[in-house]
Amino acid sequence: MAPAAAESSSDGRRWWLWGCALPPLLLAVAMLLPRGGEALSLDLYEERCPEAEAAVTVAVRQALAKDRTVAAGLLRMHFHDCFVRGCDGSVLLDSTEKNVPAEKDGPPNVSLHAFYVIDNAKQALEALCPGVVSCADILALAARDAVALSGGPSWVVPVGRRDGRVSLANETSTLPGPGASFEQLKQAFHARGLSTKDLVVLSGAHTLGFAHCSSFQNRIHQQLLHDPALSPSFAAALRRACPANNTDRGAGSAMDATSATFDNTYYRMLQVGRGLLSSDEALLTHPKTRAFVALFAASQEAFFRAFAKSMLRMAALNGGDEVRANCRRVNNKP
Repeated sequence: MAPAAAESSSDGRRWWLWGCALPPLLLAVAMLLPRGGEALSLDLYEERCPEAEAAVTVAVRQALAKDRTVAAGLLRMHFHDCFVRGCDGSVLLDSTEKNVPAEKDGPPNVSLHAFYVIDNAKQALEALCPGVVSCADILALAARDAVALSGGPSWVVPVGRRDGRVSLANETSTLPGPGASFEQLKQAFHARGLSTKDLVVLSGAHTLGFAHCSSFQNRIHQQLLHDPALSPSFAAALRRACPANNTDRGAGSAMDATSATFDNTYYRMLQVGRGLLSSDEALLTHPKTRAFVALFAASQEAFFRAFAKSMLRMAALNGGDEVRANCRRVNNKP
């Protein structure tokens, strides 16, 4: 059957329906449908804002040149956005004057950072093409650029997400935490239409960044000194960084030995008892997930291919109903 290249919607947008002749990664994009709202598009901004992606990349590149932790911040921000109300930019909204706490002020999100990168990209885009590019799309593009500029894979990001008008701190309780078991992680991912493989793949984002002591304190100060799954030398190093009477709120540990570079070190460390979080260790407690860990530890190429596809699946959790002029607040109602 010959592939149909595209079909136009009533407002002139185009989206891919079949992609039999496309390269594998673009084929994966073509077959994705959002879980809500309109279908995402590969070329929505080609005419209305052709510099959209370039403007986001410039903002991310400039921030990374000054602070390498920005990459982990943007990637984590995108996850936490998509896992609450879909990828609708609700994590970017500030709490309101009526003392309604927004997602960014929920307990799992208080350590999120690099919001200014999204603000900078939005400011540039509003100057180029006002009212066209959503904050949710900017965040999806910025997360992709953060990975690519840190040595990881790149992928084509379908666009057309809309920004949400609701952001509630209490809804962040649904985010899987650092102490989550395998069953809790699986339930959280499956509830969002993501597979067990996606769970292992997207956990590989822990190759970037830093975790505060509170995220793994339970593993290093137990009655038996430390979680037996941890390498004794690694546990000792963590106890030095995070002593039992620690009062330094900034103390913690890098997520892996190459925490500013996107690679497969995370999986290799996990195999030798140097996985930082309980939720990381949980990936070794089931034969299926353990096999994926082994695959990605052995092949960075396999991990990169899988990561791009899983990010596309997660980023298709669409929601929202407007394009915000300012990513920190909703538009005024007409």
